[in-house]
Amino acid sequence: MTETVVRTCPLCEATCGLEIQVTDGEVTRIRGDRDDVFSKGFICPKGTTLGHFHSDPDRLRTPMLKVEGEHVPVSWEEAYAYISDNLRPAAEHSAAYLGNPVVHSIDAGLFSRTVLTALGTRTVFSASTVDQRPREIASGLIYGMSVTIPVPDVDRTDVLFMLGANPYVSNGSLATAPDWPGRIDALKARGGTFIVADPVETRTAQEADVHLAVRPVSDALLLAAMATEIVARGHARPNPADEATLMAVVDALTPFTAESVAEQVGVSAHDIEDVVDRLGASPSPCVYGRLGTTVTPFGTTASWLIDIVNALLGALDTPGGAMFSRPVSGSKNTRGQDPVGSAQSLGRRSTAVSGMPIELGEHPVSALAEEIEAGNVTALVTIAGNPVLSCPDSDRLDEALEKLDVMVSVDCYINETTRHADVILPSPSHVQKSHYDLAFANLSVRNVANYSPPVLPLDDDGLAEWEVLARMAAVLGGGTADRAGAEFVESLVYGQIADAAAASPHAPEGLTREVVDEAVNHAPGPDRILDVMLRSGPHGDWFGLGDGISLDSLIAEPHGIDFGPLEPRIPGLLSTPSGRPEFAHPDLMADIPRLAAALGDERSGKLQLVNRRTLRSNNSWMHNVNVLVKGRNRCTVQMNPADAGGLGLDDGSMAEVTSDAGAIRLPVEVSEAIRVGVVSIPHGWGHDRPGTKMRIARDNAGANVNVLTPSWSVDPLSGTSQLTGIDVTIRPV
Repeated sequence: MTETVVRTCPLCEATCGLEIQVTDGEVTRIRGDRDDVFSKGFICPKGTTLGHFHSDPDRLRTPMLKVEGEHVPVSWEEAYAYISDNLRPAAEHSAAYLGNPVVHSIDAGLFSRTVLTALGTRTVFSASTVDQRPREIASGLIYGMSVTIPVPDVDRTDVLFMLGANPYVSNGSLATAPDWPGRIDALKARGGTFIVADPVETRTAQEADVHLAVRPVSDALLLAAMATEIVARGHARPNPADEATLMAVVDALTPFTAESVAEQVGVSAHDIEDVVDRLGASPSPCVYGRLGTTVTPFGTTASWLIDIVNALLGALDTPGGAMFSRPVSGSKNTRGQDPVGSAQSLGRRSTAVSGMPIELGEHPVSALAEEIEAGNVTALVTIAGNPVLSCPDSDRLDEALEKLDVMVSVDCYINETTRHADVILPSPSHVQKSHYDLAFANLSVRNVANYSPPVLPLDDDGLAEWEVLARMAAVLGGGTADRAGAEFVESLVYGQIADAAAASPHAPEGLTREVVDEAVNHAPGPDRILDVMLRSGPHGDWFGLGDGISLDSLIAEPHGIDFGPLEPRIPGLLSTPSGRPEFAHPDLMADIPRLAAALGDERSGKLQLVNRRTLRSNNSWMHNVNVLVKGRNRCTVQMNPADAGGLGLDDGSMAEVTSDAGAIRLPVEVSEAIRVGVVSIPHGWGHDRPGTKMRIARDNAGANVNVLTPSWSVDPLSGTSQLTGIDVTIRPV
């Protein structure tokens, strides 16, 4: 029997709709859902491979226990018994690492924290400090909440200036928008201008009307100069309520002009002024930055300055500028709040060994290896992550994991990290889980909602992902690792959210917890929790006491519901002492002297390493899908012909790349697209470590760029690792 179902792709932030053909219980075809209200049929190569991932023989389907150095299948009961006997007693010196897929799963998004709570650990690491954490820190300081992140209103802007992003390949990030190529084409078709700043002429930069081939790690300097030039050239048009605060920031940025930063940025003062004039002449300009702006020593400051530039242009919280989503499932900032008593601040906690900042409740992942080496962490839980490939100083971290007394992982594979685990608990494949994008609804360029039920049933004896985590939380808390234990943990999560809904000051008269419980008729698990969130959200039906949606409403609309374009939300979404954005927050202003000192930095004369994305790869974990990795080798070091020729390197020859942290060997790819003095290596490769059980990935191992990434170079405000602009030397081998 053949049937066709639709669901949202969970692999990246684009949230594209998929049309999946299932024949006799097997996925036989996937293509874009043309009726999806958001993606309208767009799909990338990765989205077509969910069936390959599901049927991968290397994907774990039963728990694994390490016995005499080898992982062997065991029952769920045996796995949880080991956790009870070994992890629970080690909780005092435990830590956890949450990988990027956690935010792509409603199960893990709602239940991973139950494991941390039951474990009782305050030592939490995640992929955030090799990713977006500076943006969250800046948002917390400016707007009062880290989730209050402005996104480019790409569908209505007429001049878009993009820094450090390559959405034609990555599908976009911190700006959920399926089909970036189509949206940029539409921008140009309505007479708009697309400008990109990037050291590499990426696939995205190739489509730009203007490409600034800036030096790596120069974004904050460029943005600081743009802020002062906007005022000097008569383009400032800020909200009158914020003008005095913004002018105080501009006054502090006096050392930065187009002329003063040009050498360090690597483009002419005229080119900087031209971009400022184009933005200033636009009725709806927008500046947007992504990974290239955050994984630098000035990541938080660059994120702040993006908002300063947008605010000076009158482009913050206005149609066509940088705006704020309003998630249908609700968020901490969904509805207006009264001004709070004190602003957020930084520097309250730091790591034990190196004193790196602990912000938003998480340790910098750069500190994980040293905390293990010092004996501060003797037990580790990893959930959906592979830090040995994705985090700095990888060889050191790999060696440190061997020193742990106990390690437990929740993962689909025995990968470079989980090979160290004593127990691995498998989660189902994507097509075996329901899906709703809680995180990315907060970053969407339109307000949409789309729910997907599972496409296929669980494997024999398989557990839902939420139940895998809830059982683990139950046993760590002294309970039973069975369905009853999982449902008890679920009842705590559900109860907390249901109580908050019943007590909401925005709830209609007559709403009580009893009314909530009576209205919600879904089985224990993420679905009934989501139902509460939707019904108490900005478009909810308030459990039958009002007009609006519920989870059943979304189930009845499998292609999603479009709630329209973004709307202005300031001051309603703010949680600040003044009731306005704190653009001149002291913690941000205090970093200006450090940025000014960078104006005098002398160049090392070494090549500078930057990262890159490839369309058929997703971080470190999709290299076991043959249709994605077959063909030419994409794990190469890209070099400008002038640099390669000067070192005696040709296209395809092998080279050794060395940094202060380590060295790797990989083929050279000569390209005119990359700036002289800059080299580029993709991340997520290096599948050649013993004990890894991913056969296709092992045959296409590549080299791990994070062997070159130093653990000691971080953004001092956020603790985020420097992953770009790293000094390297290269020699033929």
